[in-house]
Amino acid sequence: MTATAGLLASDVPLAEAYDLALVDLDGVAYKGHLPIEHASASLAAARSGGMRLLFVTNNASREPEDVAGQLTGLDIPTDPDEVMTAAQACAALLTTRLDEGAKVLVVGGKGLVTAVRSAGFTVVESADDEPDAVAQGYSPELGWAQLAEAAYAVGRGAWHVASNLDLSLPTARGFAPGNGALVGAVVSATGVTPDSAGKPSPTMYRLAVERARASRPLVIGDRLDTDLAGARGGGYPGLHVLTGVSTARDAVLAVPGERPSFVGADLRALLESHRAPELADGWFVSGGAAAQVADGELRLDGAGIDLVRAACAASWAATDAGEPLDPASVPDFSL
Repeated sequence: MTATAGLLASDVPLAEAYDLALVDLDGVAYKGHLPIEHASASLAAARSGGMRLLFVTNNASREPEDVAGQLTGLDIPTDPDEVMTAAQACAALLTTRLDEGAKVLVVGGKGLVTAVRSAGFTVVESADDEPDAVAQGYSPELGWAQLAEAAYAVGRGAWHVASNLDLSLPTARGFAPGNGALVGAVVSATGVTPDSAGKPSPTMYRLAVERARASRPLVIGDRLDTDLAGARGGGYPGLHVLTGVSTARDAVLAVPGERPSFVGADLRALLESHRAPELADGWFVSGGAAAQVADGELRLDGAGIDLVRAACAASWAATDAGEPLDPASVPDFSL
């Protein structure tokens, strides 16, 4: 299936309609080191019905074995080969321009070091080693000295490749600076815009689909600007779950390139069929809820996730038609 501009319909539960779920981690399977309610049970039910899972994360600091271990500890049994990291995607991107054995300055965690070495490159630690490229990924231990080495190398002509450009990172305590914020320090020093392998680039999704040999993949994420934008960019349908960064209000106001194909309160949406909102008498109707845009304002009737779906349909239809929509008329939905 190919993603279209609006919400899609599925007469059967999504776990039956799609053969592979490309599942984001933070904000979807867990938040920081804490489980997310319904995640474990919903993923287990999807698996038992035949859906395969592949966890796709923009985090490049950790080894797939570490990610799999954390998921297993949260009652989501996972093998390392069911994890695709931004570090692996970053290394794959490097192979498109560099020969085997090329020198790469790695600025990031052990997951990125392992991925770059496994791709056949020589890992160096200083700009004075004259690296051909700088591979930059998130690590909580990253400091000024490493960022400075990256800036020196990029300033001398090394190819700058970032594992991802996420500005923030969800943790159990709130949002912390993500890799994009750290990459920004190097960009500020050099004026060079890096290439990126991570979401919203669809590179990781394509690699994951090829690895799994899937024919009907579904992207599942909590961030519109990375997870769902990557799904749109790759032509994959995407499920936006409201357990992480992007809210229901964000979905209603989403630009076309970041819109999900399905919206669910949490991962239980995998086990449900989905009806696309239908237009009736000027209102978009979903279940027992309805929404319309009139005189530049979003008007709502109903509650719950059906109201969010109806509001998405009404808002997207209006803005795509060039009609005005006052963002102040879009509420913070309570589910």
